Amino acid sequence: MRPRITATITKPGRQPAPPQEFHSFESQLDECPLPRCCMMDRDTRNAAIAALWIMLLFGIAAFYLPTVMLALGSLSTVLAGIFGIVFVLAFFLVFWLRALSQRKNQDK
Repeated sequence: MRPRITATITKPGRQPAPPQEFHSFESQLDECPLPRCCMMDRDTRNAAIAALWIMLLFGIAAFYLPTVMLALGSLSTVLAGIFGIVFVLAFFLVFWLRALSQRKNQDK
């Protein structure tokens, strides 16, 4: 452990403040070292990969969403609105179903 640096800050006409400790960034790393390898376990990595794929697929679908809604809007504006609502709800439904599936697997 490295020695700590203390300083007393005084202002003219006032009582001296209690000593304050200054910690360098290096001393914080020494006190709480981070693991150098394997920051993610297998389950966390798989969840991150699954979330990435879901976000990527929904991102591509969202890119074409205005085109599809305009095409549906030429038939029926209500149908286009329903399609947009279903698309947004499906995004959250996929993550909810994945969480539900993971919760069932952890209980076993």
